[in-house]
Amino acid sequence: MRQSTVPSQPIPVVKAKPRGATVTSITAHATQVVACSSCCLRNACLPGGLGGAEIGRFSEITTAKRKVNRGASLYAIGSVFEFLYAVRSGAFKTVGVSRNGDEKITGFYLPGEILGLDAISNGSHSFTAVALEDSEVCAIPFRRLEQLAMTIPALQRQLLRLLSSDISRDQGLMLLLGSMAAEQRVAAFLLSLARRHERLGFSSSHFVLRMTREEIGNYLGLTLETVSRLMSRFQREDFIAVRQREVEIKDAEGLRDMVGHW
Repeated sequence: MRQSTVPSQPIPVVKAKPRGATVTSITAHATQVVACSSCCLRNACLPGGLGGAEIGRFSEITTAKRKVNRGASLYAIGSVFEFLYAVRSGAFKTVGVSRNGDEKITGFYLPGEILGLDAISNGSHSFTAVALEDSEVCAIPFRRLEQLAMTIPALQRQLLRLLSSDISRDQGLMLLLGSMAAEQRVAAFLLSLARRHERLGFSSSHFVLRMTREEIGNYLGLTLETVSRLMSRFQREDFIAVRQREVEIKDAEGLRDMVGHW
């Protein structure tokens, strides 16, 4: 595997932050490059479905890796859009702020998933992206990605698939908040995480929650107490087993029946 150290491609350290977040510095230099062809997440990420030569061309524009400490912002609301970010390790949440200052978590992002798609339409970010734990991302310059996608149809299709997935996720959140009871929201959230872990090549029945129960509640429009009560109930009724942040899905079919229209 060819590895090289490349000059830093400047990505500004973001100072803006949602209330309560502790902002630390984003690493200001490129780490040692790992080619996309060697990455275990490539099939779930933008290079998924590309051939060897095409992956090589994609790797040429994805040379900057950035480390983001837990609680640090990768980008902030209103910041200029230049890059898409592929999560290489760790996890992120995106946070919006209402007119009266209330914070709302709009999404969670796991390894292999793409941050920043919300900014394509207007050239600036609509949300702040905050690391849930020490994380690393691959910075993908969007202008160069657009140019490359015009010459690689498979990459263009993958980019459209990601955009479609982002829209579906927004619609899913509207469904959760608009029509489901509290127990259905928590069950649907756990099933969604199981499917996403499976897509990444991990176990769909045993995974670690990267977010707190309070953050889950914020995302689902529920209180911390409600989320904790329902998780305990699901464990008593043998739908799941919970050990701190480790979750085992023991009865996925039962959770699906609970959701009803999953």
